[in-house]
Amino acid sequence: MTPPTGSGNVGQVPVAVVGGGQAGLSASWFLARAGVEHVVLERDTAGHDWRDRRWESFTLVTPNVQCRLPGFAYPGDDPYGFMTRAQTVAYLAEYVRRTAPPLRERTAVRELRQDAGGGFVLDLDTADGPEVLRAEQVVVATGGYHVPRVPRLAERLPADVVQVHSAAYQSPHALPEGAVLVVGTGQSGAQIAEDLHLAGRQVHLVVGSAPRCARRYRGRDCIDWLEEMGLYDVPVEDTPGGLREREKTNHYMTGRDGGHDIDLRRFALEGMALYGRLVEVDGARLAFAPTLEASLDRADRVAEDIKDAIDRHVAATGVAAPTEARYVPVWRPEVEPTELDLEAAGISAVVWATGFSSDFRWVRVPVFDGRGAVGHHRGVTAVEGLHFLGLPWLHTWGSGRFAGLTRDAEHVVDHVVAGLRPQRHLRLTS
Repeated sequence: MTPPTGSGNVGQVPVAVVGGGQAGLSASWFLARAGVEHVVLERDTAGHDWRDRRWESFTLVTPNVQCRLPGFAYPGDDPYGFMTRAQTVAYLAEYVRRTAPPLRERTAVRELRQDAGGGFVLDLDTADGPEVLRAEQVVVATGGYHVPRVPRLAERLPADVVQVHSAAYQSPHALPEGAVLVVGTGQSGAQIAEDLHLAGRQVHLVVGSAPRCARRYRGRDCIDWLEEMGLYDVPVEDTPGGLREREKTNHYMTGRDGGHDIDLRRFALEGMALYGRLVEVDGARLAFAPTLEASLDRADRVAEDIKDAIDRHVAATGVAAPTEARYVPVWRPEVEPTELDLEAAGISAVVWATGFSSDFRWVRVPVFDGRGAVGHHRGVTAVEGLHFLGLPWLHTWGSGRFAGLTRDAEHVVDHVVAGLRPQRHLRLTS
């Protein structure tokens, strides 16, 4: 690469990878293996999301054995444990140390656009000032979860109620004393509700439409079963929901304390207050739709459907697996709660576990559909030379796991290498 060295300078590189998380680092590994000169641009530090946007008790929900970045499988002695936040940060730091990618940290891409002469132009913000980088090809590896999403009705809450998004939640003691309202039951919402509950906080939980999955069934982790059954390998186009799967919430479960089910019904038995969908906020008074029981039943049905699939797999393959009794609901709401007074309930804080939106406004290239989503097939767009990596369901359900990301990165880099002008991209080797 011809690097910029100061404000306003222009550099050139065959391939620019935008994003220094696990997606960008995986792409870099395959580019290096192919001998392709490239640079990885990271606006913060490599893997910073795991450090800065995860709470203190966070763990991965995939077993360690499935943490397989290219060239670096999980190196520890607890393959069916679950990495904590600190361990995940350390794993990625060790990956950077071992692979030594051409990484430029504290380098933000302000704008990406097509170059009139072919290729792309990236306007950069660096500690030394603005720079311009030209690249023949670009891999956008910034993932798809950029902007914390909070509903506008949050603006109607009383000013003295502390509001945080799940991306900013750290721990129970970081919130003011009092009860806590958690809105959303995807993976983050369910785990944060449990974190608060285990700390002895009174939790009020707004239950959404997220499905759940048992942690273990018939002697093995359910994710291990699903991998063996090939469900993480089915292309998104071939799944029952098709491309709509990209918009769905992941099943809630946890790797905390060795991994276990998250059972919202059990929480209710232990004193957690559950509600249906939040529909109105009028100061301290909240209103809910009567959807709680239906949401709980739907989540349980998904979990039991997964067990049905495992049973069929066991019967078809003859693999040894102990039998196991099925789940029996331990609680049902006697009535559907439709109102909550925050002041009367002593609620001092609200955690919005309501997901994220993508923000690709800086990508000034026509690859987006009418809703602003990236148009691609397995990360390859219709604009020659522009690729995406790390998006949810980029190719399969497994795209969200480290192991699935490796396959996606290899596929994208194969396209990059095939599209580069002959010999211009290769590093000289002895």
